[in-house]
Amino acid sequence: MSVLINSGEKVQALLDHSRHLDFLAPLALRLYLAPVFFSAGLNKALAFDSTVAWFGNADWGLGLPFPWLLALLATVTELVGGIFLLIGFATRWVSVPLMITMLVAIFTVHWGNGWFAIAPSDPATSTARPLAELGLPAAQASLENSAQVGERLSKARALLREHGQYDWLTAKGGYVVLNNGIEFGVTYLVMLLVLFFQGAGRYVGVDHWIARAARRRQSPRDPAFTEGK
Repeated sequence: MSVLINSGEKVQALLDHSRHLDFLAPLALRLYLAPVFFSAGLNKALAFDSTVAWFGNADWGLGLPFPWLLALLATVTELVGGIFLLIGFATRWVSVPLMITMLVAIFTVHWGNGWFAIAPSDPATSTARPLAELGLPAAQASLENSAQVGERLSKARALLREHGQYDWLTAKGGYVVLNNGIEFGVTYLVMLLVLFFQGAGRYVGVDHWIARAARRRQSPRDPAFTEGK
């Protein structure tokens, strides 16, 4: 028993020591999200008139009120948010409008398409299968959709093999059916939520150095300074 306890203590000490590298986690989130949001904002900015039309048109777009204003806010939020995340500046502050942008996208663009961004083509391996076995209707509907997706993909591949240059067409990747569900939006939302609570992390971010400079300006007698707040 003592051997197990000693081993556990050594492992725990090693885990505690790894906290010196805890800045890598928020850094990884920032480096992942920054190009996602910046490119999304840049695409909106380069085709701003089309973006406004998509936001406002109720027939083939989102049908949102004040489309020009909302398109501008979304564009600026994503562009500025991407830059701020990259350099780790005002990370917790900028996470809030970015999360709002994700919530709007989830509920206005992707919600009606279910969970998956890319539709699974095999019900047997779909991650919805365990939930379907628990009797969740949405998961059962997802499995039925997967069966139809698999059938369509099989026919499409057969047609391409017979009438097209299948090897050339699939040289850069296999064919899939885009489901355009909420999967990516929720994933980005969760990542932003972590950054909201954790901040940019130590060392590799402007926020860290601003906070460090502010602490140095405080008097050593200040309780906030001595407690490291």
